[in-house]
Amino acid sequence: MNGKQHLRKMVFFALAGALAIGINTPAVQANNPASAVTLSAQAELPATAVTSKDIKVLPINQAKFWQGQRFDFEVELPLTTSQVAVTINGEDASKVFKQPPTLTQQSTHISYRINDVAFKEVGEKHVNVVATTSQGTLKQSAKYNVVNEKAQKKAKNVILFVGDGMSMQAKEVARILSKGLSDGKFNDVLAMEKMPHMALVTTSGYDSLVTDSANSASAYNTGNKSVVNAMGVYENSTPDPLDDPKVENISEIISRSQDMSYGMVTTAAVTDATPAAVTAHTRRRGEQNFIATDFLNRAKPPAVILGGGSQFFLPLSTPGSKRKDNVNVIQEFKDKGYQFAGNKTDLAKASADQPILGLFTLNTMNVYMDRAFLPENPAVLKGFNDQPGLVDMTKKAIEVLEKNPNGFFLMSEAGSIDKQLHTMDWQRSAYDTIEFDQAIKYAQDYSKAHGDNTLIIVVADHAHGISITGTYSEQNGKVGREAVRVYGEAGWPTFIDANRDGFPDNPDADVTLAVQYANSPDHYENYRFQTEPHNPATAGKDGKVIANPKRAPQGARLVEGTLPTTTGETSEVHSADDVVLMAQGPGSEYFNGVMDNTEVFFGILRALGIDGNKDVIKNK
Repeated sequence: MNGKQHLRKMVFFALAGALAIGINTPAVQANNPASAVTLSAQAELPATAVTSKDIKVLPINQAKFWQGQRFDFEVELPLTTSQVAVTINGEDASKVFKQPPTLTQQSTHISYRINDVAFKEVGEKHVNVVATTSQGTLKQSAKYNVVNEKAQKKAKNVILFVGDGMSMQAKEVARILSKGLSDGKFNDVLAMEKMPHMALVTTSGYDSLVTDSANSASAYNTGNKSVVNAMGVYENSTPDPLDDPKVENISEIISRSQDMSYGMVTTAAVTDATPAAVTAHTRRRGEQNFIATDFLNRAKPPAVILGGGSQFFLPLSTPGSKRKDNVNVIQEFKDKGYQFAGNKTDLAKASADQPILGLFTLNTMNVYMDRAFLPENPAVLKGFNDQPGLVDMTKKAIEVLEKNPNGFFLMSEAGSIDKQLHTMDWQRSAYDTIEFDQAIKYAQDYSKAHGDNTLIIVVADHAHGISITGTYSEQNGKVGREAVRVYGEAGWPTFIDANRDGFPDNPDADVTLAVQYANSPDHYENYRFQTEPHNPATAGKDGKVIANPKRAPQGARLVEGTLPTTTGETSEVHSADDVVLMAQGPGSEYFNGVMDNTEVFFGILRALGIDGNKDVIKNK
């Protein structure tokens, strides 16, 4: 083993505030100041120039924490570092956190890390790092804010409804189809739009202007920014997706400090970004096999998990499984006392007195349009003909969770509002938004029947660049682009809801909406509803993205997209637009104006009156 290999493999613990790393044996430098860690390395190191930017402090600058919220603290240092001092408000970090750091030699940097720490007192915390390297002294800093607030009235429960990708325009489309207009005024608004408090929420992560669902859901669940594809962590520089510094999330802090129950409901896979962010800590959202098994590794596992995604729970030997082992995760849940529901009938029969795992499709559940509105299509449903809806799942989740006298947190997601906008199928997205609104109405009625004891928040995690530009009508023999009507010629869409169930009787009205997309691949468009769904684009033999010919019915025209043709994007993509948040119940007064997405976490803990310094249930 050469010197470089030896350094990469050795992990050293700082003792008495100081440490020397040698090639053969570590030695404690007892004479060094308590605030300094000394590192002496004799192996060959790169001669590349380093700057203060080569010091990374995690959590990042401007991070905000709830008092007592736990997190991992890490500083990444250049390989040429010989000594480092890390202080918080002028005091050695190891004294502040009451434990010594672990120093690890990585291939690209030296890691200074103290895990599972918390700030017990509110106020600003100033982190300063001073590193002595072979090329001079480098400095880096970060400022944190630690808070603890109380709402005017304490909430017993919180229900967070996430309309994945539900931009303001997507919500408006659902309102037009579901409620209609008369004399220029809406006949009614959606249930979510009747909530008394509203805010605009910004959605960016700390790595990019445009976010994904993992990063944005993580902000709601931890109060901290992350990066695209990550949840519950700050991204470090190692390739391991499971070793990044963790940040305690809602499910952990409410169960640890107040012994509350929690659960997740989704029309996506339960291991997908938004539901997974309630519990998971990973740099890569694609680690869905890990996420499935990790649910049971919580100090207090979720009492309810309902949605799709059985492919990540079934052993490899089972047809349809996406696991890489023969672990039967469903059986592991059963062994822990969970009921299992595989369809709507099972879910209806499930007891409210036991925790429940419900997995109703191999991956994402079918949308309302295909599951409950159109005649059954075997090519679309693929044998899953008895799926519950979002209202069914939300209702059952509440029945189970409300058994805890300490209260509950429920995240209920309409995952395919987003997924159908990706495929540029706004009609299917709108029907799922209407179903989402009906689940919200159920929760509103539940809270009212229980003395308005529940904070209900409705928010999107990010937006899509869609816009309603007018109507589309093939009257007068016009088709395609020429049939788009604007201004006074637009008139009104002719959707009809004769049975008053909230869903238009025909998604393809004679006069429909002209919905345009700002960030799409090349695609065929005729503004009409697709009875059988297809992706807007596909990759050709040369890898170049081209319009999908299956989306070219009569009258369709080829539309040149706005996305690059060489990056593999075959669907419409997210936008950086702000999203709207609506809230009611105890603590909802917190939400107003323009707010960062991380503030949702703090509004929830404020409403619940969480004491983060309490430890009712010890974390594993």
